[in-house]
Amino acid sequence: MKCLPLALGLALVCGLQAATVPLTMEGLDLQKVAGTWHSMAMAASDISLLDSETAPLRVYVQELRPTPRDNLEIILRKWEHGRCVQKKVWAEKTAVPAEFKISYLDENEVIVLDTDYENYLFFCLENTDAPGQNLVCQCLTRTLKADNEVMEKFDRALQTLPVHVRLFFDPTQVAEQCRV
Repeated sequence: MKCLPLALGLALVCGLQAATVPLTMEGLDLQKVAGTWHSMAMAASDISLLDSETAPLRVYVQELRPTPRDNLEIILRKWEHGRCVQKKVWAEKTAVPAEFKISYLDENEVIVLDTDYENYLFFCLENTDAPGQNLVCQCLTRTLKADNEVMEKFDRALQTLPVHVRLFFDPTQVAEQCRV
């Protein structure tokens, strides 16, 4: 009976550890991620984060802009009140080059999982403030054409994460529907 609280505590710690995003990028060159990007696919641990055009984390990344202090300005588009609006989100650097702190709908971390800088960038947004630790990930590409190899690589990256729903987009339709 004395082991039961210890076992429950250990299980809880292991469970919390499993919800964190494993960092796969060892370094990140912010200058190389600068420029135009297109949201190709999204995945989430909770379907309500993406299930409609106006879902809280259904955002379409348009551009990444490094700042002189190694922070990142993220330009995105989102549906609000029946129209597409442009938003700017500031991502503050941390001690880890591929992790950023942001204040968008709560306290969150943006973690870059992988990028080749020229074709794709995979990132996750983890809500570090909520008890459930919601997670939303995106596959960004430089062009409006989906590359099967990149999409397969994104799918493999998601297999290690606690995501349950995946949405794939035709960025040309998104661009036409969500012009600012």
